[in-house]
Amino acid sequence: MDIDLNRLAVEPPFSFIYDGRPSEELISNWECSRSSREVGGHSIEHTIGYIDPKTGLAVRCTSVLYRDFPVVEWTVWFSNEGRSNTPVLEQVQALDIRVASAKSDDMVVHHHVGSPCTPTDYMPLFTALPAGGRLPIATSGGRSSNSVLPYFNVQSGTRGLILAIGWPGQWSALFARGEDGTLSIRAGQELTHLRLYPGESIRTPLIVLMKWEGDRLDAQNLWRRWMLRHNMPRPNGEPLRPYFAGCSSHQFGEMVHADERSQIEFIDRYLQEGLKLDYWWMDAGWYVNKTGWPNTGTWEVDRTRFPNSLRAITDHAHRKGVKCLLWFEPERVTPGTWLYENHPEWLIGPDGQQKLLNLGNKDAWRWLVEHVDRLLREEGIDLYRHDFNIDPLDLWRACDAPDRQGMTENAYIVGFLAYWDELRRRHPGMLIDTCASGGRRNDIETLRRSVPLHRSDFIIDPEAQQQHTYGISFWIPFYGAGVNGTDEYTFRSQMCPWNTGCWDVRRRDLDYAFLRRMYRQRKSVAHYYLGDYYPLTPYSTANDVWIAWQFNRPDLGEGMVQAFRRRESSYEAARFRLRGLEPSAVYVVRDLDSRRGRTYTGKELMEAGLRVEISKQPGAALVVYKKRK
Repeated sequence: MDIDLNRLAVEPPFSFIYDGRPSEELISNWECSRSSREVGGHSIEHTIGYIDPKTGLAVRCTSVLYRDFPVVEWTVWFSNEGRSNTPVLEQVQALDIRVASAKSDDMVVHHHVGSPCTPTDYMPLFTALPAGGRLPIATSGGRSSNSVLPYFNVQSGTRGLILAIGWPGQWSALFARGEDGTLSIRAGQELTHLRLYPGESIRTPLIVLMKWEGDRLDAQNLWRRWMLRHNMPRPNGEPLRPYFAGCSSHQFGEMVHADERSQIEFIDRYLQEGLKLDYWWMDAGWYVNKTGWPNTGTWEVDRTRFPNSLRAITDHAHRKGVKCLLWFEPERVTPGTWLYENHPEWLIGPDGQQKLLNLGNKDAWRWLVEHVDRLLREEGIDLYRHDFNIDPLDLWRACDAPDRQGMTENAYIVGFLAYWDELRRRHPGMLIDTCASGGRRNDIETLRRSVPLHRSDFIIDPEAQQQHTYGISFWIPFYGAGVNGTDEYTFRSQMCPWNTGCWDVRRRDLDYAFLRRMYRQRKSVAHYYLGDYYPLTPYSTANDVWIAWQFNRPDLGEGMVQAFRRRESSYEAARFRLRGLEPSAVYVVRDLDSRRGRTYTGKELMEAGLRVEISKQPGAALVVYKKRK
């Protein structure tokens, strides 16, 4: 299996059917234009355009070929530049590729569960793809990682191809092998069968391809490095770093029962106990609502509980060196709220039920941008948290006429991405947190603009958190979870690049000496999460096993191993062969509990392995290593 990224950059393999004819029969006869330009010194952007002289349909594909990574990406736009409606445009595939492969070649598609709020969120899966085999796969309900992640690694021996689909809506893909072994991959918005009105445009999902040779785990780390360097947000141009936040939501049942006094008290108590906060997290319920936090659609601060607005809290936090995060869910609008009563023309859905704020409606979009921008500025908010607790697909499709199928979704997605882009333009130092019921909108277009600080709504449980870290780390280098551990096993199971403390720090009987020790441990190792990732054991949900992984920073010559002995495991020790070290280098290895240090060569750690002992049942070990200079 081989693929020419340079060729794909100038001739991206997309396809469609127009007026009943396949694109390969049409565009060779259409007017064509091409241009290229350098981008940032690390890539070259190619643009190819086609125009149908009969109907005025314009097709523009913009691709980016990276020079520092074996990666190419592209997006295709379709516009009606004519004076009348176009014929039907359908079966638009952002990716339609065929790759030659021998019939006898073993081929496997590595893919992952999404985040449907279970202990097995992000579980790694693999599907064998023999000659004649097929794997159709799609998200569910219109949220991009609702059921499956839109990331795939197709492996054939020591070669492979990574695919990411950037579409925060309903995408689908098909992996199929012919009887001769040829691999075909198609991917795009699941349903397109529509006419474009004069002046209208639609776009395809973003497609990203990375080719690789050698070891599959090394390929996944090449992907992680590309994500960190070229895809993930950089507020004010600065790379992401680990953060620690605090919240009171677990004590107040979200923010609906919180008030100004309690929020200030919590901030002060965290700081008094030596748990330094980067952010104070104010979650759902701060706004006017009649029936609890799900009653969204009136985006004004509840002055009965916050008489001095949220600014009193954020000003207090800022004086203490703490930034503030605020929860929003603007897309879901419920009966009895301001939007529901005053702007029904902006909403999608049947009367009497919760609806969607139509982000494809220009008036609704402008109102949302201005309203949220005002709140962020007036209330002193540093991080915008965007939740989305509704499956939009049926609501989108109910709006579409038979010759406009997929139009509402497409316009909505374009508006959604433009909304975040405008917030980021107005607030260049602000992070955005993508939640969507905890991790259900984690496609690459979304993660180009945001980070998943609440990776799953299945929270706290230590074994589930181990499984979530094990799976998500293949694809997404930066993610977050709550932490409430009062023992090493639970605390270390919950550790992430971003952690949100969920203790009731009003209590004076908590073991704060322990929490401070674990806080310091996490702070000392959290930067390793942004390095290379290697699972050291198989994935498992069983309670009688060990599970372990390694995060390695070759740029620093350092890293860590996290190992967990689950409650029914009878084994007190295990040996793990580490990865990514320099064979001839000497490493000082230190257990953070015993603080004992030993030296090994990289070759010893990679071949003989590192022996880890855990006497507690369950128990957790945290081992760090550093190359001796």
